[in-house]
Amino acid sequence: MEFNDYNVTRDLERKNLNLNPLQRGGVLPRESREALHDFGDGYSVCDYCSGRLDEIAKPSICGFLEDLSKFLNVDHVRTTHGARESKFTVMHSICQPGDVIVVDGNAHYTTHLAAERAGLEIIEVPNSGYPEFRIDMDIYETTLKNAIDEYGEIKLAVLTHVDGDYGNLTDANTFGNFCNKLGVPSLLNCAYSMGRLPIDAKSWNIDFVVGSGHKSMAASGPIGVLGMKDEWADILLKRSPRHIKKEVEMLGCTSRGAPIATLMASFPHVVNRVKNWNEEVKLSRLFVSKLEKIEGIFQIGIKPTEHDLVRFDTPILNEISKFHPRKGFFLYEELKSRNIAGIKRGQTEWFKCSTYGMSKEQRDYIADAFLEIVEKNGQLK
Repeated sequence: MEFNDYNVTRDLERKNLNLNPLQRGGVLPRESREALHDFGDGYSVCDYCSGRLDEIAKPSICGFLEDLSKFLNVDHVRTTHGARESKFTVMHSICQPGDVIVVDGNAHYTTHLAAERAGLEIIEVPNSGYPEFRIDMDIYETTLKNAIDEYGEIKLAVLTHVDGDYGNLTDANTFGNFCNKLGVPSLLNCAYSMGRLPIDAKSWNIDFVVGSGHKSMAASGPIGVLGMKDEWADILLKRSPRHIKKEVEMLGCTSRGAPIATLMASFPHVVNRVKNWNEEVKLSRLFVSKLEKIEGIFQIGIKPTEHDLVRFDTPILNEISKFHPRKGFFLYEELKSRNIAGIKRGQTEWFKCSTYGMSKEQRDYIADAFLEIVEKNGQLK
């Protein structure tokens, strides 16, 4: 039998500065790369399992989950196969098909798919539109109250802590408090925040928090995190009557092997880097200010940015693409020649990027590269 060449190689991180927001928070530290090698086999963490993944003591998954719950300030925590699976687990557990939930207008598409898979109806809280696309908490609360008046009961309210389009940070504390006051369970999607900035679920009065290990917690993934208040444990963590050790919503066990091992190995690194979040925001703002000095490049979303993920509108680059012999591919190729990756091929009207974890010198190099590209090609307009 002959096989195709699958080209399973990758040197992007070794040779380039990667701006892809999906990947910046998932870069593995050295100790996690070692764990990836040791636990790469599929069920490698199950060597000493007696039936419950969360009770395995070697490696100490049970100890890790205890530490993770303290880190997030939740009563119980489980790992899943991703943030989307965590959201679906909550929706499937506490809702019935036909129930209504309220979701912010910047929600990730997987929030919608999780709700659709659970057979739920969605009411969307509108954002403020161009250029900030802000989710205002007063508008969210009003929308939630109106939904309660119309439908009688809202089974869940979902807020995207930091959205993946504009990097807008929302007010989780206000959200949790008014949901609690109105008697609506709250879910905070922390896919772009858990592992980057401090999460304090109990203080914010949040019922459920979900996160992404491979997006923001330096894990190889795919792996998600699901934290909850104690009052929901009997529902979300209920046991099978036939297989008494197995939790039904977890389908017995979730992440085995490399995903959970790298998440565990990265945890001390993640805990320490969260302490430097304010410095990350400061460096991100400096990067934005330097790019915005280029005429025809400006940030979209809340300003000044409160996150490392930033979206830019770039009419100057789009104008150049109309006259450049390589059309929309010129930007990708110019950046690649400078060992900068992460901007999609053919994209010139706008782009989103992240410089999370990079030094100031690296960020300055990237900003200078954009200036050079504009100056080099600007005469083509």
